[in-house]
Amino acid sequence: MGGGDQITLDNNNLTTTQAEAFRGSAPVRGAIDALCEQLALAQSALTGARGPIDGAASENLASWLERAAKVRGKGGFFPYLGSSLGNGPLVELVDGSVKWDMIGGIGVHMFGHSDPEMIRASLESGLDDVVMDGNLQFNQPLVELCEQLVKEAGRNSKLAHCFLTNSGAMANESALKICQQHVGSPPRIIAFTDCFMGRSTTMAQIGDSAGARVGLPLNTLVDYVDFYDEAVGDASIEHSARQLEEHIRRYPGQHATFVMELVQGEGGLKQGPRAFFVRLMERCREAGIPIWADEVQSFGRTTEMFHFDVLELGDYVDVATVGKMSQGCAAIYTEEMNPKPGLLSGTFASSASACRVGLAALRRMREGGYYGPDGRNAKLQAAFRQHAEALVQRQPACFGEVRDLQGRTLPSLVAGTGGFCRFTPFGGERARVMRLLQVMFEEGVIAFVCGHDPYHIRMLPPVGVMDPDQFGPVFEIVERALLRTHEEG
Repeated sequence: MGGGDQITLDNNNLTTTQAEAFRGSAPVRGAIDALCEQLALAQSALTGARGPIDGAASENLASWLERAAKVRGKGGFFPYLGSSLGNGPLVELVDGSVKWDMIGGIGVHMFGHSDPEMIRASLESGLDDVVMDGNLQFNQPLVELCEQLVKEAGRNSKLAHCFLTNSGAMANESALKICQQHVGSPPRIIAFTDCFMGRSTTMAQIGDSAGARVGLPLNTLVDYVDFYDEAVGDASIEHSARQLEEHIRRYPGQHATFVMELVQGEGGLKQGPRAFFVRLMERCREAGIPIWADEVQSFGRTTEMFHFDVLELGDYVDVATVGKMSQGCAAIYTEEMNPKPGLLSGTFASSASACRVGLAALRRMREGGYYGPDGRNAKLQAAFRQHAEALVQRQPACFGEVRDLQGRTLPSLVAGTGGFCRFTPFGGERARVMRLLQVMFEEGVIAFVCGHDPYHIRMLPPVGVMDPDQFGPVFEIVERALLRTHEEG
């Protein structure tokens, strides 16, 4: 800055904190404005998918990936290394290629890449005195983020308190501890089949994935209830209710909680109707079993901020966990479930950037017309279905009948809600679905897998910024990749 641009603070005549004077000064605000203007100019060149650029980086993508594999001990699923620039659903890699990002860090990047408002919040966080907020010492944005989460969660529930942490798994660990303490430390947990809870030792044992438990001591007692089965409808409700009753009868007073993903992400984007959850939740209430809604992946992504509001289940929820879109992850709980001092803590709560960016994201999602039956999330789902179903009609050879492990036919090859999207090519056969994902990446679309026999293509588009019309160029690439994979046999 030139001499005329210096920040002047009079310590003898302060009317505000030094921090507020610094942040609000014209040079600081001007510098952030200038950076955001330059960002917009850089983004404007990213308008669609493209291949690598010769000589785009001093070190090529292959070399970077080799370095990453060496230091991490294994390679990644995709040959992905970002350049640190994007434009909403589009992301640039270090080789200069640009791809449509339809997975967004498995739902983390709700506003895609290089969103100006999120970048502005991140730049402001760079002026904070620390990188990480903790549970012993923290700044105002952490309090504001927790307040906003409680405000959203408490609209139609009794959820009143928030504990912030820096990962979804730790939010789930916190929720489990809250439930265990509340009911006197019973040893058992009830969960849905095909659930996913996180990668900590305990969460990996609760999650219904054998591969995630290989080599782990199995010291967590979990009783599984089958998730809602669309193929059999009301009979599924009766079936799961009987399973729950059997667990309660066999182990009376031994369950700390029933943890429920209301939309199963890793499990195949499966949903259940309100009647299914009410039946199970009512029985848990009768048995004194706390109800924990795991919304780490669904938070903000369906037709309401919380999916328990979509299903009008707020009165039943004792604890809810959120993450991904919120940037900072959290356990949110009722006054009745408020734990004793000392149960919840930790050095890190979240990064200063996560607090400011998460708060900006929550406010924008609430005020931007994203929710309700005619909101932006619902319109994005409608556009996805239109394109995916048209693809199924055009390419029947790639979309044969899909059967589950019981030999039943999958009711729909296209499914989802809000920003949860999936379709099922090649009969849900794992090898061909995985190969299609690789070919899609090569052609210019990043997606991921979900489900277990059958396997599905999962898309978690950046609902905060994606226009429904952008599914047009995305599905042009998907179709090209689908035919290429089909021709490979």
